[in-house]
Amino acid sequence: MVLVVDGGQTSTRFLTRIFAIVRQEASIAIRIAAPENASYDIPVPRCPWHSLESPMQRSETRILTTHAGSLPRPPELTQLYTRRSKGESIDETALADWGRRAVPEIVAKQIAAGMDIIANGEQQRESFVLYLRRRLSGMGGEGSRRPFADVTAYPKYQEGMRQQASAKQAVSNRDDLPKCIGPITYQGHDALHAEIADFAAALKGAPGRYVEPFFTAASPGILASIVANEHYDTFDRYLDAIGDALKVEYRAIVEAGFVLQLDCPDLALERHGSFQDKPLSEFVGFVETVVACINRAIEGLPRDRIRLHVCWGNYEAPHDRDVPLVDILPALLHANVGGFFLPFANPRHAHEYKVFEKMPLADDQVLVAGVIDTLTNFVEHPEVVADRLERVAQVIGDPRRVIAGTDCGFDTSAGMGRVAEDVVWAKLRAMSEGAKIASGRLFR
Repeated sequence: MVLVVDGGQTSTRFLTRIFAIVRQEASIAIRIAAPENASYDIPVPRCPWHSLESPMQRSETRILTTHAGSLPRPPELTQLYTRRSKGESIDETALADWGRRAVPEIVAKQIAAGMDIIANGEQQRESFVLYLRRRLSGMGGEGSRRPFADVTAYPKYQEGMRQQASAKQAVSNRDDLPKCIGPITYQGHDALHAEIADFAAALKGAPGRYVEPFFTAASPGILASIVANEHYDTFDRYLDAIGDALKVEYRAIVEAGFVLQLDCPDLALERHGSFQDKPLSEFVGFVETVVACINRAIEGLPRDRIRLHVCWGNYEAPHDRDVPLVDILPALLHANVGGFFLPFANPRHAHEYKVFEKMPLADDQVLVAGVIDTLTNFVEHPEVVADRLERVAQVIGDPRRVIAGTDCGFDTSAGMGRVAEDVVWAKLRAMSEGAKIASGRLFR
């Protein structure tokens, strides 16, 4: 198929839109007709490397698929991460080798499962957030974290959860925590650049087989919530120090050509964590403070290259102390980002997409809707996925602004994933199939 574009009458914005459409189709060539009536056929690959001028992809001709970042790691890698998290001495060279080798494999698996917007699976990190203990100064000692309100409310469940966790070989986001004991600065440049380079190399081995790459990074708020502060005189100064340090990571990711995904579970999770005994207004104030910190940390970066992921905690529990989305969305919408990523597959929050009827996104923002539950080994039927996507698209008002996603990551802390590895890929394939069904109905 050849698409003819009048180069003499076409704006840059229109050309950007055309290229976005072409990226989602397998075999289209663009013919640009120059003012002198000369034409040139330009084959366009399905997944060109992106730049700061290229906005994150929308579902222009079909519902695109993605996930929240973390994917199952090889058992050898999980074992090394676990041992190191418990203070054991390990072979750091072996760890780096296993991490590097895992990246091209995880890229290939995502493509085979039908994912369009793909990541490195966080293979070279032990946790979605605690990898920062090795990239920031000022971390040390032994910290602690308060149990969540929905867990302590059910003592029998809490005991079962404790036994289950202790039987796993895994890195914990609750135990073996550091604390802040000195000034926070970014010192993980080598690790960051190696991670970016390894992912970029893996992508070059899969040209034309995906639509866009993304790269995760933890928010200042989740690190400040997990790692207790014993150095700064106020929480706000502690948060700002983390935000200032993470500017380095955020900018490096965007400038490397990736969509930046900010992982911000704190913006919902901490209501039944750090703020469980405090008024809702105080928690909303916390959300506003963190969002303002994020905006400062991403200042100068194009907002249409950034998406923000919020969840209520990637753990199987009652979740009956979760804050309703309607209570926090007004504060979340102040984030200067091009998209939001929210979980709508789990049984506690599946209905909350409806809040966008009264509190809509900006016209230039997309919604990545969680339509796959990352905490159950049930494989969603593709028709269920399609129904969920159609309902979300109806509320948003434009299917091009909806992307199919998972509720959260499948292995946010190495070894802690609840879903068996082979089932993970079956669930992602089901999402891809469901997105195709929904596309057939939404893009008639």
